[in-house]
This record gives sequence, C-alpha cells and structure tokens, in this order.
Amino acid sequence: MKKLILFAFVGTLLTVACGTKEQPTAPDVADDAISLQKNLPGDSALYGLACDGCTDSVLVFLPYSGGDPDTFDIINAFQQHRIYGHPRIGDELAVIVNPADRDEALSVVNMEMLKGEWCYMVHPTLRTAESMQKRMQRRMIERMPDSLRQLMMTPREYSLRLKRDYTVTARGGVRRRTTTDDMSPVEYPTIKRYTDWYFYNGMLILKADTIAGISKDGDVPDTDTARICLLTPDSLILDFSDHTQEYYRKE
Repeated sequence: MKKLILFAFVGTLLTVACGTKEQPTAPDVADDAISLQKNLPGDSALYGLACDGCTDSVLVFLPYSGGDPDTFDIINAFQQHRIYGHPRIGDELAVIVNPADRDEALSVVNMEMLKGEWCYMVHPTLRTAESMQKRMQRRMIERMPDSLRQLMMTPREYSLRLKRDYTVTARGGVRRRTTTDDMSPVEYPTIKRYTDWYFYNGMLILKADTIAGISKDGDVPDTDTARICLLTPDSLILDFSDHTQEYYRKE
C-alpha cells in the first residue's frame, strides 16, 4: 500500500513538472505549412509542388506556405515560352505571379527537373607565343601535322551538378597548374567552382568557393546570376551576364 502511494506521489510530481516546463517557440509559419523554407528578402516568387490537373493552360500549385492548392492561368506564359520544364505531379516549382493579376503566372520553373548533372564540351585554344617558353616557341614555328593539331584540339567534358541539398559540384579543368600544363601548346578554359545554388525571383543564383556562406578570403561570397532560357529533360540553356551556356543531361 505504501509503495502504491509513493508511486502515485512521484507520478503527480512528474506531471506537474512536465506541465509547467516552458515550451519552445514555434516558427512563424502557417499551421498547415508543408515546408519551413522561407523566401529571402525581396524574393517575390512562390515555391511549392505541382498538383494533379496541370495542363498547358492551367497550373495547379500547392504552396509551401500551406493552405489549399492554387490555380494559375499560364496561357500567356506557355505561348511566350516561359514554362521552363513541364510540371509533373509532385515536382518542386518556382512561380512568378503577375502582380496585376494574382490568378496569372508570368513564369514557372521546374526546380525538380533542374536538379542533376549537366554537362558541356569545352575546346582548347593555342597559347600565344608570349606566354610560352622559348623551347615551345621553336616547336610552334615548326610545321605542325594536321593529325597532331587535331589530337591537341580534343575537346573535354565539363559538368555542373545541382544537388537536392542545394549544393553544387563542378567537374572538369585543373585545380592546380603544373609544369606539364605550362609546356602544353594548348590551354583549356578554367571552370568556376560553385558550391551552392538557390533561386531568387525566378533567377538561378550560383555561389562560388564558399564554406558556410563565407568566401575563402572571408569576403562576401562571389555569386553568378543566370537566367534560364530553356529547360527540358535533356537540355538546359543558362544566360549569364557575359555568356550563354548550353548543357546536356548527364545520367
């Protein structure tokens, strides 16, 4: 009997203690939100998932902020080729809504289709005589057989892989120059080592050489902004500030 009374007393204390414990503050999101991800300041795009019922004229969209699915008119966006990647059920999308008509989407980017490894071919260029050693200069003066020239000008495959955790890996080029590279009569373009990617107002933002958001020199991370010109299951075209790059899908 004493043991029963003791257990009951201890249980009462535990109940009181748990009931008076301060609860953690809930994040400032809707109760029915399906993601804790928030837009960056100034980003007006909507992020969410494609739902059943999407056609070439209508987008059925479940926003990450929660609530019922929204339906957007995408006729003009489709005709103006601003639907980048055909939406499939469950695909993650970035939607730019017409501020003058909240029922119309100006553009839609299929972020799910964007993820993966994208490749492109690069071609070498002949070094200028000023940047070559004297021995190499003499060699370049000599007659060069076409077969050798063709061998030296072999293209290489570079790639950019956009991962699901919003990190990036780049493949191709050389990280460190060697004596052999300096003696080569040709040189390949360098590749930018991006580390992170995200979307901002429908634009693809790529961060380069960052660790935990800080650049190697401790400055503001170097970023490149690219506009998506084309996105299909097998092809991608990105328009950077200084060039346009075409990619093909790497399985």
